[in-house]
Amino acid sequence: MSTPTPPPAQPRNPLHGKTLEAILNELVAHYGWEGLAQRVALRCFSNQPSISSSLKVLRKTPWAREKVESLYLFMLREQRRGGLQRAAR
Repeated sequence: MSTPTPPPAQPRNPLHGKTLEAILNELVAHYGWEGLAQRVALRCFSNQPSISSSLKVLRKTPWAREKVESLYLFMLREQRRGGLQRAAR
């Protein structure tokens, strides 16, 4: 019986090790529910939004999860650009 090999490290993948809940919490903190609903058209973001109901939808809907993860990566890029611009001044 061989020992299972550990998954390869992904030091440059910002999603690696992030839970969907953590990603959603960061997006809500950054954009708010209204801003999130404008960027990703899901009823769970616009009608009585909550983390738990949104997580249920995102776990069952792969295309919605991809959009949320994509928005998270965009947010990280924008934050890095903003930090670089402030540092250059």
